[in-house]
Amino acid sequence: MIHPIVSISKKEARLLTLNCQGLFNNIHPPLKVIEQIGYVQIDTISVTERAHHHVFFSRCNKYSKGDIEQLMQDKTVFEYWSHAAAYLPMQDFRYSLYKKEQYKKGENHWFPRDKKVEKYVLDSIKAEGPLQSKDFENSRDKNHEWYEWKPAKIALTNLFMEGSIMIANRKGFQKIFDLTENVIPSHVNSTTPTLDEYCKHLITSAIIAHGLVAAHEICYLRKGIKTIVTKLLKQLVNSGEIIPLHIEGSEQVYYTTTTLLETINKIKNHRNVHLLSPFDNVVIQRKRLKELFNYEYLIECYVPEKKRVFGYYTLPILYGDRFVARLDAKADRKTKLFTVKNSWLEPHFKLSNDFKNKFNHQLNAYAQFCGCNEVKFEKAVSQGLIDTESKSPLS
Repeated sequence: MIHPIVSISKKEARLLTLNCQGLFNNIHPPLKVIEQIGYVQIDTISVTERAHHHVFFSRCNKYSKGDIEQLMQDKTVFEYWSHAAAYLPMQDFRYSLYKKEQYKKGENHWFPRDKKVEKYVLDSIKAEGPLQSKDFENSRDKNHEWYEWKPAKIALTNLFMEGSIMIANRKGFQKIFDLTENVIPSHVNSTTPTLDEYCKHLITSAIIAHGLVAAHEICYLRKGIKTIVTKLLKQLVNSGEIIPLHIEGSEQVYYTTTTLLETINKIKNHRNVHLLSPFDNVVIQRKRLKELFNYEYLIECYVPEKKRVFGYYTLPILYGDRFVARLDAKADRKTKLFTVKNSWLEPHFKLSNDFKNKFNHQLNAYAQFCGCNEVKFEKAVSQGLIDTESKSPLS
């Protein structure tokens, strides 16, 4: 069956994806956020605020940093690997089992397997209850290199990846591991999906989260599924469950649903300002960001300092449906000072009073969220976004 490919403008595509991502309408409670956008990435960097807290903050103005711990305690979310370490909704637990099964069958994650150490670690958790990596002594020579992981930590990682243990919670930012059967609620479906079921879930969840999606975006950082995803996309189009889509100026085929397509004209763009995390779900796929928003972005903390163009950890700034600037900032929780080192406007963007007012409001709100009560501007920012060497107490 031949289906005509619908065409929409790039603006319509942006409206649809941002609306599905919860950046036009505040979502509450936090559980609804993660169930809608599919995952929230975990990262150790805390130059301003850790990525998982930041992603929730951008979508839920009532979010507090204890909420994610509460969700873990309530067993409504769990930790596993998406394209990276992430919090995932418990309703999707079954679909984590496909990858876990691959690791059980011998697929390597990062480290080789040491069955003897893994048995020791697993037996220790069975006997003693939840344990952290630090609860296991390092059996290596004391002169080993600092970057070498101790055997028990490697074993914990491999057992986690295969699903024998899970992260029950965290103490500070340190993982606490327990047996999977002690973490997962009894009502949760724990049957391993087939490869087709797993890939269909990736397709449908990506469309729900982003409104529209291309095949290569579904396969992003996931090996060995491209052929199956391509086959399933054709089947879903033929059955009418999804429809192919073109965006003006692009030859890429995207996929959406008729229901989502019909919502575009109802989306209200309030032209709000968001200071997003570099790991935000909207910006993490840089090719998609360039394609839909014409926004070039690279997190430069992994780039040698001399080669950085903007800064170590710049925040993308979204205004309505366009990315208009980026901000180099740092939060010092000891002094409670939020420092804006510099910022840069996109060439196409002209400042307006509406943007300035909303930007300042959101900057103050984010600084407070980061535990700061004062904002300091170190440098003049292009075209007068903020003042030189000024300091502003938060209201």
